[in-house]
Amino acid sequence: MHHGFSRLAGLFAGLAFSCVAMAADRKITPLSDNWRFLQGDPEGAEGADISTEGWRTVSVPHDWAIAGPVTSNAKAGGENGFFPTGVAWYRRDLNVVPVTNRRYFVEFDGIMERSGVWVNGHHVGYRPMGYVSLRYDITRHLRRDGPNVIAVRADTAAAPSSRWYNGSGIYRHARLIETGDIHVPQGGAFVRASSITADAAMLSVSTEIHNAGATPRSATVEVVVTDPKGREVGRTRSTLKPIDADRTQLVTHEISLASPRRWDLDSPTLYHAAILILDEQGNLLDTENVAFGVREAEFRAETGFWLNGRNVKVKGVAIHHDGGAVGAAVPIAVWRQRLTALKALGVNAIRTAHNVPSPELLDLTDELGLLVMDEWFDQWNVAKTPEDYHLFFSDWHKRDAADMIRRDRNHPSIVIWSAGNEIHDTAYPVQAKAALRSLLDIAHANDPTRPVTMGLFRPNVTGDYANGFADMLDVVGQNYREGELVAAHRQDPRRRIIGTENGHNLVNWLPVRDNPAYAGMFLWTGIDYLGEANRAGWPAISRYTGLLDRTGAPHVRGLERASWWLDKPVVHVVRNAIPDAAGPATDGAGGPNQPTVPTMIAVATPQPPVALFDDWTPANLQPHPETIEVYSNCRAVEAFLNGRSLGSLPINVDASPRRWAVTFAPGEVRAVCRDKGADGISDRLRTAGRPAAIQLTSDAGTVGSDFDSMIYVRARVVDATGVTVPNAEHLLHFSVEGAGGLIATDSGSVTDHRPFASPYRQPREGTAVVLVRGTGDGRFTVKARADGLASGSIELQARKGR
Repeated sequence: MHHGFSRLAGLFAGLAFSCVAMAADRKITPLSDNWRFLQGDPEGAEGADISTEGWRTVSVPHDWAIAGPVTSNAKAGGENGFFPTGVAWYRRDLNVVPVTNRRYFVEFDGIMERSGVWVNGHHVGYRPMGYVSLRYDITRHLRRDGPNVIAVRADTAAAPSSRWYNGSGIYRHARLIETGDIHVPQGGAFVRASSITADAAMLSVSTEIHNAGATPRSATVEVVVTDPKGREVGRTRSTLKPIDADRTQLVTHEISLASPRRWDLDSPTLYHAAILILDEQGNLLDTENVAFGVREAEFRAETGFWLNGRNVKVKGVAIHHDGGAVGAAVPIAVWRQRLTALKALGVNAIRTAHNVPSPELLDLTDELGLLVMDEWFDQWNVAKTPEDYHLFFSDWHKRDAADMIRRDRNHPSIVIWSAGNEIHDTAYPVQAKAALRSLLDIAHANDPTRPVTMGLFRPNVTGDYANGFADMLDVVGQNYREGELVAAHRQDPRRRIIGTENGHNLVNWLPVRDNPAYAGMFLWTGIDYLGEANRAGWPAISRYTGLLDRTGAPHVRGLERASWWLDKPVVHVVRNAIPDAAGPATDGAGGPNQPTVPTMIAVATPQPPVALFDDWTPANLQPHPETIEVYSNCRAVEAFLNGRSLGSLPINVDASPRRWAVTFAPGEVRAVCRDKGADGISDRLRTAGRPAAIQLTSDAGTVGSDFDSMIYVRARVVDATGVTVPNAEHLLHFSVEGAGGLIATDSGSVTDHRPFASPYRQPREGTAVVLVRGTGDGRFTVKARADGLASGSIELQARKGR
């Protein structure tokens, strides 16, 4: 189990040990600190007794590539954001003394990529994929007289191997696991609920027990279920099961759960199952703790997606795995900020493009109540980049897919698997069908409860709807071309359909909104991401396609999406600088809609100049035509310029923006919802004066000191009245004094090449962020200064741990 185990272990400790004789339980030791690191590939680095003089000491998770530098001739090119790639080594002492009849495993949630692991000079494993979680049994290589040294080689030298930034190194959590010879293997526990009513639900608990010893043994499995408050709500124990040496036994239980509380979008209730492995005398050999939810999720051909008996439109976004300024080694606090911001815009689902995420990200989607499409591959046997996974698919896809499914299948937030994204094998139908059949068999064997889809790529060109390939899928998914998917469903109404990747335009949303069969969509993307800059070219290092920018702040398109996807009243006012966006200036309402760029053109080409602004401060402050644009789901919205009403406009049938053409005048623009019961919610923009000061705000007042703890402190360059100055170009300098530390700075700029760890950052649209965490218990102060501006500061509280 991943690092969330420790949180659950405490919850179950009393339950577990009250019913069994005291013995050695599973022990998990994080392998976070004291790694010696070298960027390079010296001969013999895997050896047990080599010198690490000249190596640096680092902690993991660790993405060495994010430190840069970015260079126009980087081997991985714009696909990887022009960041460096190469070979790196990690070494540390495991600080373990092996005990007889105990098993020892090292587990990595992700090593990027083509990784090799050695213990005391012995090679224990290799894995080409960088996203799959790894667990190796190292028992026979450990020495009782110590030291016991682990060495890890991470290799991204073969590049480009990805179409986006993938990072380099041990970029996710790692741990040492100690169990008995008889134990639950990685991914060996599966809890699912069925026959769910208001009165009861039936839990099916499947547990694999592996005997790694040299002689046959017998064991019992006991399952203890607790509710969200830790109260026991179910318990069962199996009979004694014989297990031969080096064999695995599957043990199943059924437990009736009375009056179940369902996992849902607004009430993501989680239960927990403690699975105890006991020997013949009742001694505890191993414990696996599983968080799970009770929920009904179903895709229907006629009406789309259903959750707990409610028809729900999937309003999703695709996200890549990087965390912006922190690279691929992403603290969970970064994901919490981002996912919370996406939910605030009406997002209810994410697609993990195009790989399985970190385990803790799925813990978070479980906690927050977000639906998940968990995706496995970006390519099968046909390449997209020269060094990508197509080189390994034939040999590794069965093991990789099974391991990914088994790791993630207990998460209630996952409602559908994706076998791949825009797979180019479909040009060769016989080959593509064989690969898909293999993946479907693996998925249905390891998880019969969830459907499988994939993001079809131009299916009418490769004949996917005509040759039977699309109909092999449990749910037919297509990237873009929403009308084609509607036509495919019309052609065969038995098809269950979902948009797996979609554009931001209104023309992409309306077919989904207005077609009950269309289960939902996943926008490309939810958050700006590093890499795939080859389309724009140097000096771009990232893609500007999100509802949120890299810092987790909403783009204008995110404000518009909120007006389409949220149920509560929404009003956002922006400035539209496209000439004649609302027709000739009449200082009142009117005008045609802004033309939209066709989806595939918009996705496949560099982004056009931004013409929508969250400000009322154009470069030209003299009278000239401007357009006030309002995003709102209110039935009526009234706009004002400097207190003068410009009139009210009703909501458009297609939910397109409401626009007022005006002659620019400095001052204030305001938009007010005039619906009954909306309490006059409003939004406003004000013209900024000269830059005067830096203001700092934070998303929390207290922060922990471990890797996964972090706070965003946002800096705004403001005028004398506190209005953000969007064209401010001052170079900000951030500093931290006291019990805190600076991790990174960022502005979301696509072309800023300054290292993210630098304390200097130029604002974009008047804003920048600094990411900080604690360094122990105590207070600390974050400061920002710049020439010609009054400095800003904010005081925060640090605590040890999380």
